[in-house]
Amino acid sequence: MLGVRTTLIVSLTGTAFGFLIGLLVGGFRAVKLDYTASKPARFFKKLFDIIANIYIGIFRGTPMMVQAVFIYYALLNVIHWDNMTAAIFVISVNTGAYMSEIIRSGIQAVDPGQTEAARSLGMSNSQTMMSVVLPQAIRNAFPAIGNELIVNIKDSSVLMIISITELMFQSKSIAGSTFHFTETYFIEAMIYLILTTIATLILNYIEGRLNKRKVSLPQSDTDPNNMKFAGSPKSSERSSDDF
Repeated sequence: MLGVRTTLIVSLTGTAFGFLIGLLVGGFRAVKLDYTASKPARFFKKLFDIIANIYIGIFRGTPMMVQAVFIYYALLNVIHWDNMTAAIFVISVNTGAYMSEIIRSGIQAVDPGQTEAARSLGMSNSQTMMSVVLPQAIRNAFPAIGNELIVNIKDSSVLMIISITELMFQSKSIAGSTFHFTETYFIEAMIYLILTTIATLILNYIEGRLNKRKVSLPQSDTDPNNMKFAGSPKSSERSSDDF
């Protein structure tokens, strides 16, 4: 049970932190500066995009096992961290690279007309992003976000390379001491299958609840078309979106 517990802690925590990283990186990458933006703002936006592209390119283009070994030993003498902390950090920054692209594409998939209408109702850029764009983007991207959790449950097995006692590490130890390799790894595979199946059922339930809620912006007296939007808790309409 120690291996299962460690696998769940690393995968769940790493996915949560990776989602936050992806939310920040993907959100800023999706922001488009208009002609009113100042030169410093344009400079820092371009600099951020360059750094973000490098970060995403490195962590999407190299294996997590290589990242784990390099990051763990490169920073071991600097911050003196333990194996568990290093494992969570590695899976977080790796997941963040994928999540940032998922969030960015989700934001860009939201109809620009909704942003324009929200601004016409007097909402600021931050209010529009938080109340209109992000709720829809996360709902649209939820299947891909959930898939990252499933992937992390399985891919956490490569972190045995830095000696954390997750499921793969425990299975290897048992198989090495009993010499029952086939039986041990078969049981390990079944445990992974059970974990991912349970996670899939939970994610499907959450996705179904999200799909039942499609909300609208508060209506304005100056809004002649009485347009509906997603992102505000004022509406009780059901969504016909099928993810």
